Amino acid sequence: MQQYHILIVEDEESLANTIALNLQLENYKVLLAKKGNDALTVFKNNSGLINLVLLDVMLPEINGYELCQLFKAIDPLVPVIFLTAKNQISDKIEGLKLGADDYITKPFDLEELLLRVSNVLKRTKKEASPTFSFNGCSINFETFDIKDITGATSTLSKREIGLLKLLTENANKVISRDEIIEKLWGVEENASSRTIDNYILNFRKYFEPNPKEPVHFHSIRGVGYKFTA
Repeated sequence: MQQYHILIVEDEESLANTIALNLQLENYKVLLAKKGNDALTVFKNNSGLINLVLLDVMLPEINGYELCQLFKAIDPLVPVIFLTAKNQISDKIEGLKLGADDYITKPFDLEELLLRVSNVLKRTKKEASPTFSFNGCSINFETFDIKDITGATSTLSKREIGLLKLLTENANKVISRDEIIEKLWGVEENASSRTIDNYILNFRKYFEPNPKEPVHFHSIRGVGYKFTA
């Protein structure tokens, strides 16, 4: 089952934490930002992974309307729900003109917010893209091409791409060695943990700023492997 990633951009910390907790209880993965520049950085670093943005209008550094335009320039299809104390019709029209998918005025009921989030995600759900992007890198699961941390492109083997797909589709979850071998190798093939370890080492060379201190591709001793966006 797909786990949706939601970015909350809200400078009122207690409200942001309350929304985040309720979304996490519904099995959403939550990213948080309190200021405009931080929100832009988080969005860029997770481009292709974020399924929805909950966006306050009145923010430090960059207001919500401007942020919406910047987000849409990076990912035109990303859904945005404005959360704001500005309840004038003209404000709502402004937000909708910028491509927002919904507009919720404060104070709001959390159950209503969760329902609207669910509705927008269902309405905007798109077919899985053949390209997965993270931290300036990309993986094309159809052509087997990747763009690494330096911007260089390479073509990987079918099995390497299969392992990347398995890890990225289960972001933040540990995938056991047994599960990897079961899904990517045939019964008659003599796969080993060492082979998987070598793939992971190669992935770190491609995608990690510092392969010796990985932030994306993790080996969990005695268990398996995990991808973190």
